Amino acid sequence: MMDDLTDVTVTSDGAEPGELFVTLEHLHSVPAWGSRPGYCHRGARALCAHYGLDWTEIVRAGGIPAGVLLATGDALALHLVEHARKEVTDGHGR
Repeated sequence: MMDDLTDVTVTSDGAEPGELFVTLEHLHSVPAWGSRPGYCHRGARALCAHYGLDWTEIVRAGGIPAGVLLATGDALALHLVEHARKEVTDGHGR
């Protein structure tokens, strides 16, 4: 289940205690539909603009709390959160 993050404990960089923090590393490594992994910055900026998120602040912070991405309901954002959750629970990410 994509929005069940209760088994993940991550506390850093603006996320609430116990909330997953989706990093730029996750953005760059998410399995995508092209020949290379990761989402491009152009697309990420467009997603942020569409949902009123501050791309500059996300870059400055190194990522964004998963709950913010989940709240968009956007399929690409949900896919990114699921990837980040898997990385963290498997010990490969923050």
